[in-house]
Amino acid sequence: MKAIVRDRYGSADVLRYADVPRPAVGPEQVLVRVHACSLNFGDRVAMSGEPTMIRLAWGLRRPRVKVLGRDVAGTVVEAGAKVTRWQPGDEVFGEVNQRGFAEYVAAPADHLARIPAGVSFEQAATLPIAASTALQALRLGGVTTGSRVLVNGASGGVGTFAVQLAAGLGAEVTGVCSTRNTDLVRSLGAHAVVDYTRENFTRGDRSYDVVFDLAGGHGLAALRRVLAPGGTYLSSSGAGGRVLGPLPHLLKVAVLGTVTRQRLRVVTARRDTGDLDHLAGLIAAGRLSPVIERVRPLSETAEALRALETDHARGKIVLVVPEAVQP
Repeated sequence: MKAIVRDRYGSADVLRYADVPRPAVGPEQVLVRVHACSLNFGDRVAMSGEPTMIRLAWGLRRPRVKVLGRDVAGTVVEAGAKVTRWQPGDEVFGEVNQRGFAEYVAAPADHLARIPAGVSFEQAATLPIAASTALQALRLGGVTTGSRVLVNGASGGVGTFAVQLAAGLGAEVTGVCSTRNTDLVRSLGAHAVVDYTRENFTRGDRSYDVVFDLAGGHGLAALRRVLAPGGTYLSSSGAGGRVLGPLPHLLKVAVLGTVTRQRLRVVTARRDTGDLDHLAGLIAAGRLSPVIERVRPLSETAEALRALETDHARGKIVLVVPEAVQP
């Protein structure tokens, strides 16, 4: 089968569209014929091996797993001996712990959710990491009707979901983005939009019950100034060096969160198929719409990752997989 592989860490130049063995299926796995997959920031991190601390888990000198990709949507073609939930022909999606940028992937059966009628493979492939992160963060922040929510990085993969989900909960949403994305963010349900190229929201006079920081760019002290007393700061990013990356910022958030009245929390999304069912149901009901800026063939993954690095894609970039050659 075809897959996107790499033998070393580096830029998108290390990626190859190559033939690899089709994966064997374990007793609790299913073999999925991948129709679509989506890019995430973590794919770029895994590709580059930076910050270098991540190599402790993924391989110090060379990556242990050659195939990238975590978000997939496709059709079950084979089920392991102990799998009872899925049968060949079922349309599924989920997170697969790398190896997703391929024509086939062997995935744990309990990592997958069913794609409901009316939801495309491309739409489903955007959900596992980005939409789940947004949903779980808003729950952590206790967002409800009337909550004042600021999303810093509102036009990105997670941010476009966060704006829609928060607005759907009845929150008053402010989105922070660049000039070219202000109309998009407003169309997603934001009540106010801040163009960060023209205005520094941390110096304004508005305060928020929840600040969801997806873009970094501001120190923790500045962000806390616009956070209401007893409000919640949610972080899944932060500036950092090539070795530790955002870890110092996230540690600071975790430590200060134990001694201040304001709730400071690090967002660590967990895999939850119940959340995937809920999110896909929102799409089927017309209450959530994934923002897909580009759809490219799997063979152009390297070009898509370069675009993610240089253009700061609006919403998600989706890869589609051509019909595989049957064995």
